[in-house]
Amino acid sequence: MNPMGTDRAATVGLRLVVMLGAVSLLSDMTYEGARSVSGPFLASLGAGAVVVATFAGLGELIGYGLRLVSGYLTERSGRPWLVMLVGYSVNLLAVPALALAGAWPAAVALLMVERLGKGVRSPARDALLAHATARMGRGWGYGLHEAMDQVGAVVGPLVVAAVLLRTGSFRTAFAALLLPALLALTMLLVARRAYPRPEELEPKGAVSIRGRELPPGFWVYVAGAACLAGSFADYPLLAFHFVREGLFAPATIPVLYAAAMGVDAVAALVLGNLFDRHRAATLVGAALLSAAAVPLTLLGGRGAALAGMALWATGLGAQESVLRAAVADLVPAARRASAFGIFHGVFGLAWFLGSLAMGLLYQVSLPALAGLSALLAVAAAPMLAAATRTR
Repeated sequence: MNPMGTDRAATVGLRLVVMLGAVSLLSDMTYEGARSVSGPFLASLGAGAVVVATFAGLGELIGYGLRLVSGYLTERSGRPWLVMLVGYSVNLLAVPALALAGAWPAAVALLMVERLGKGVRSPARDALLAHATARMGRGWGYGLHEAMDQVGAVVGPLVVAAVLLRTGSFRTAFAALLLPALLALTMLLVARRAYPRPEELEPKGAVSIRGRELPPGFWVYVAGAACLAGSFADYPLLAFHFVREGLFAPATIPVLYAAAMGVDAVAALVLGNLFDRHRAATLVGAALLSAAAVPLTLLGGRGAALAGMALWATGLGAQESVLRAAVADLVPAARRASAFGIFHGVFGLAWFLGSLAMGLLYQVSLPALAGLSALLAVAAAPMLAAATRTR
């Protein structure tokens, strides 16, 4: 690929973002479709609530922790496309294999494998997106990718619901997800063939800048992101509260979640555009909006809960768009894979610990739970702003 003008490089970068976004859309159709019914499926195989909750949390924790290793290996090998192919293959093919699981231990193992695959491919994918968004605007690029990702998160569960409505079979629903899984892997191979050296989309000399250590601002940023992650309530906890308090009927809970995913997609695009013009202010604003989400959802009535869910979804959109975009800006190109691995690993651990604390506090005091969430989100704001200004 020859050196290219800024406009042409931005256009080429946009094409790569769209191709990777299509991979994520099809991937989310696959594994979010499966995750939407994984609890009832495990129950149908004889697993109890403790098994479902324990292995769901453990899978997320291991998946995030594996990103530390995956990011390092991606950086050392210099083969992000290969790492992505391995990760996506494991991540996606474990889903239709659930159709063959005859007992809950086998199903749990496949669900854990799916999370592990996601952990392997995420740092490499984010590093490639950093190359692709170098000239088109990182916020817009990561926001567009997240929006496409969330389309899959909405469509996948709807497809599974349609198959279940028609056949009543979990196994048939999982088998149907083989199609988007294979399409995602095909699109990934097409993208690899079209852009074998995405680093050439960066400004000349940017990739050659190598630092032996990650800059201090990056560690401040990771600390702020950890606070924000710890403040984030998992949807199952919110849904449990909505049903227990009679705010929403059980049948509306999946619809509410689908609506939240739609808000997430729109928020990612809006925040991405704002980030390219006002980096620090966008991150601070996202943190402060997130601070109000849990208090509204847990301490108010139905109207407050709906407003809180909108803010919750906005915070989720920020996490998957502008928070990733800022990492790409903070570190040299040669260190991005390991930086993303560290970022995701710490973020996932903080999310797990925050979720654990909220689960315990829910039984004791809802105001204390809401206060902890708001305090952590507000504490994140100055750290995110300070780190972004030192990029």
